[in-house]
Amino acid sequence: MPFRHHSFSSTLKSSALDNGARWNVKSLLAAEADQSQPRKDAPMRIGIIGAGNIGATLARKLAASGHEVKLANSKGPDSIRDLARDLGAVAVSKELAFRDVDVVVLSIPFARYPDLAGLFSDVPTEVVVIDTSNYYPFRDGVIAEVDDGKPKSVWVSEQIGRSVIKAWNAVLAETLSDRGTPAGASGRIAIPVAGDDEKGKATTFQLVDDTGFDTLDAGPLAESWRQQPGTPGYCTELTLHELEAALAAADRRRAPENREALIKEFVAAGAGVTHDGMVARNRAVTA
Repeated sequence: MPFRHHSFSSTLKSSALDNGARWNVKSLLAAEADQSQPRKDAPMRIGIIGAGNIGATLARKLAASGHEVKLANSKGPDSIRDLARDLGAVAVSKELAFRDVDVVVLSIPFARYPDLAGLFSDVPTEVVVIDTSNYYPFRDGVIAEVDDGKPKSVWVSEQIGRSVIKAWNAVLAETLSDRGTPAGASGRIAIPVAGDDEKGKATTFQLVDDTGFDTLDAGPLAESWRQQPGTPGYCTELTLHELEAALAAADRRRAPENREALIKEFVAAGAGVTHDGMVARNRAVTA
């Protein structure tokens, strides 16, 4: 399938008009004057559920980019208050993380998503919900629907009753933390983003750029299997054009076999496997 290289010039004006409540006249005029540049003058209010490696790194990077970040976990705000302060975020309860925000980022173990269902009942439909999770049966238990081929984020959407945008799932924690670069940098790593809501994806494109990565529009949520574990685009640190080719080459039948083979390798290697070694093995096994 064809994939779209993300360009802010094609989405900025429509996003401005659709989200006028968060735009003032000055910023609208600026968008008209130079639509080739991403908007940097309107920080978003972001709630992140999950304070592990990915959630904490996103909190740090998004706060550093000027966004207002609330961070929550399953143990309550007291357990992460110091961490949140160090990251530039505010520790809150899960319930408060969903209130008065523009974006919710869900970064929790895959099997825990059904626990969040009731928290979305009062969340406005315009709030963008981003899913960063991955399914690993050895950790999450066997989920028959997913094993039978249902894309992971489609399953997540069904559990929480909200369509999600799939992003940041296809990078290792160290990649996300240390290997982001400014826009336009040579060899900049790209991240696939899949979803059914174009406005939600446009918002996610901006946030991915803020964390230091190019964005490839990976199509609708039904195609998000192309960025799941065991595929060539998963945790392989590719540039935009390389990632486009990798998603196109993904083999749905081979992906679970690749995933399990890689897990066995990494468990056997233990502390002996380096970050670059993991990236290299991901590339080799999924090629």
